[in-house]
Amino acid sequence: MSVRTEVVGFTAVALVAALAGPASSAHASAAPVAADHAATRQAMEAAVRSGVPGVTATAGDRRGTWSATTGVGDLRTGEPRGENDRYRVGSITKTFVSTVLLQLEAEGRLSLDDTVDRWLPGLVRGHGNDGREVTLRRLLNHTSGIFDYTEDEDFVRTYFLKDGFLRHRYDAKSPAELVAIATAHRPLFAPGASWSYSNTNYILAGMVIEKVTGHSYATEIDRRVIAPLGLRATSVPGTRTTLPRPSSRAYSKLAATTTGPTYDVTTLNPSMASSAGGMISDSSDLNRFYTALLRGRLLPPEQLKEMKTTVAAEGIPNARYGLGLIERTLGCGVHVWGHDGGIHGSTSSATTTADGRHFLAFNFNGDWSGDGDAVLDAEYCSG
Repeated sequence: MSVRTEVVGFTAVALVAALAGPASSAHASAAPVAADHAATRQAMEAAVRSGVPGVTATAGDRRGTWSATTGVGDLRTGEPRGENDRYRVGSITKTFVSTVLLQLEAEGRLSLDDTVDRWLPGLVRGHGNDGREVTLRRLLNHTSGIFDYTEDEDFVRTYFLKDGFLRHRYDAKSPAELVAIATAHRPLFAPGASWSYSNTNYILAGMVIEKVTGHSYATEIDRRVIAPLGLRATSVPGTRTTLPRPSSRAYSKLAATTTGPTYDVTTLNPSMASSAGGMISDSSDLNRFYTALLRGRLLPPEQLKEMKTTVAAEGIPNARYGLGLIERTLGCGVHVWGHDGGIHGSTSSATTTADGRHFLAFNFNGDWSGDGDAVLDAEYCSG
């Protein structure tokens, strides 16, 4: 889906490009349904032919689970991607953050109708911004109107384009600094008047979690989601610049183009993404998280219903946005729930059917090429 759920403004979109990198054959585990995923395998191979260095995916249904890789995880050595690769999941982080806020609502510690100003007084002010008019719900469903800090021209030059990124990739940014970048711009619309994806919304959501609990959003995600579900490959890295092993390298053009040199962007300071997109996971863990969420293991029925109450995602075909959760209708009419995510050199998607019985998570280790929608359609529409 082309919804810009990523932290990077112009990367992690499905563009057709060519990359001078070798493509390997897909390697599937010996799961009982491996043969049933031929179309998914073909879509992954097509992504590599279009320029993605490598793809890793894990899917499952009532018959079992299946994992496959294609392409390379390291352009220098030719090492293939691994089925257990850990990768930066970008905006998939938002579902984790929303889950924690909804748990806090279920505990009576906050209301989604609370204003931002109640918990973060005076933070959202200036240039027409007013945190007294923005509710937590409007943060989570992107109807706040608050400017997306990743669209700021100086921020793009500093952190997403080649010269700036190579100098500043290890800079630490505080959430308050990111919010200040956003509030230096006028809001896009009055709260509730429209829809526009803004990473700033989830920076604020992470700050609210800390204000309510006295702990960082990372601590609360670990305590409330990662530990209970046994997500051993999932972490909130904070300012840690490296990826835990096993993992592949991550690549970007660091330009608003699909041509030109390819740069290794594996190491970076994820504080530039923070609670909007800083997490790390693998495909198996993402599947475990979304199936548990949709099956009601993480939220009471009332809060899960709130999360699945969607608004029109204007300009995004066949998709609606809930509270950190995307509902999309695939080409064959199948409805799936989940989220996409992108950050430098990493483009990911994790989805499941509403009953949690059919699921898929995959990652491209490049951010300028590949058709993620084709992978989704192949998995859910080719049975």
